[in-house]
Formats: sequence, C-alpha cells, structure tokens
Amino acid sequence: MVAESNQSLQTASRSKRIGAFLIDHITIAFLMVAIIFLSIGPDFMSDDGMGHMMTTMISVMVPGMLVYIGKDSIGGISFGKWVIGLMVRDASNPDEVPTVGILFVRNLLLVIWPIEFIVLASNADKRRLGDRIAKTIVVENPTRPKTAVMLAVCLTLGIAFFTFVFLFAGTAMKQSDAYKVAVKEIQQNEEIVKETGGIKGFGMMPMGNISISNGYGDAQLQIKVLGNDNDLDVSVHLTMESDGEWNMVKMDK
Repeated sequence: MVAESNQSLQTASRSKRIGAFLIDHITIAFLMVAIIFLSIGPDFMSDDGMGHMMTTMISVMVPGMLVYIGKDSIGGISFGKWVIGLMVRDASNPDEVPTVGILFVRNLLLVIWPIEFIVLASNADKRRLGDRIAKTIVVENPTRPKTAVMLAVCLTLGIAFFTFVFLFAGTAMKQSDAYKVAVKEIQQNEEIVKETGGIKGFGMMPMGNISISNGYGDAQLQIKVLGNDNDLDVSVHLTMESDGEWNMVKMDK
C-alpha cells in the first residue's frame, strides 16, 4: 500500500505518466534510429546496405534497450519525467529515491508495455506492475519546469525528428543508383530539355520509394527538374534485374 505520510508530494495522474512515457519512448527511439542510419550511411538502400542495416540494428538495439530500462536511474527522473514534472520515489517513503538497482528492475517490465499500459490505466492506485514489484510510486515533482519549457522541448523534439528523417531519406535517395540513372535519362530527354529551356539542376528532395529484394529492385521517383525557363516535375519508374543494372520503364511529365 502506498504511504501517504508526505502530503506535499502528489501522486502523478495517468495522463502525465502516459505523456512522460511517450516522450521517453520517442526520444530514445529517435536516437537509436539516428545512430543506425548514420552508421549505415546513405547507401542503406542497396542490397549490401540492407544486410549492414540488420547487423547495425542488433548492435544498437541491445545498448539502446539498456538505456531505455535504465532511463530513471538519475534521481528517479527520466527525460520524459523531467519534461512533464514527475519523479519515481519509494512507495513506503516518498522522500526517498529508490536505488539504481530497484529502478532498473522497475523498468524491466516495460518490454511488455501494452500490458503495463492496461494495468496503469485500470487500477485505482495508478501503479503499473513494475511499480508493484519494485515498491515504487510516481509523484509530482515540485521543481517541474514551466509549461512553456515543456512545450518548447516537445516541439523541438518533433521538429528534430521529422527534419532528420526528411533530410536523410532525401540524401539517401539522391545517392542511390536508381536516382542517378533517372537523372541521366532525364538529361538525355530532348523533350524535357526543350520544355525547360535547358536543365540547370534538380530539386533538393526527390520523392518516392526504392525497394530492393534478392537482387531485384523497383523504384518510383518524382524528381523536380530545374530549367533555365521553366521547372518541371517528372515521374519515373525504374526496375533492376539480377545483373544489378537499373533500367527506365516509364517517364511522365
């Protein structure tokens, strides 16, 4: 049973606990994804890149999970809990911070987070299974940051995540052999050269997708052609056979 001797510390609400969990989850997932893709580089769309990706994912996920499980180790406050204004404390003595070992054990059950979420959402004392096993409670942090700081941090994380994904995906696509073949075909297309008044470059971020499996590939790309007189959006479809060469199938303006 949770002690109520310290009236200055209020038990955290379910909504705040869920908010802290989401911030922790998204932040750590973003860092893991960033490390994986930065380690692989822009060639991850190739067959060799895909194999390298699997190896890198395993090597990053293991320490990443340890970071995730140990996220409350510093003063019982993870990054998400700091943003929302929460902290983990001993259930029998809310003034006391649990040991690192207890905090680690508490988070081991996050591997079954859907069950933990159901338990947290349904029980009266707002404690998940990890709290019960470790005999901990999550309370409001009296020194929590202001609402403006919370919103700024969340907004910054969101912008950083989507900017990274957008820029990295675009860079990787422009480094792909499929894109290079498409650009070469566009440059040799007399109709496009005439309509643009001469090609002077291509857009920064091509759109579309490239898939490669067992030596065969398929690419659907939308490329912005920058012309001296007019810009043009060109859609191309390419396929790759087992010989590793990309071939143009269709080009539309």
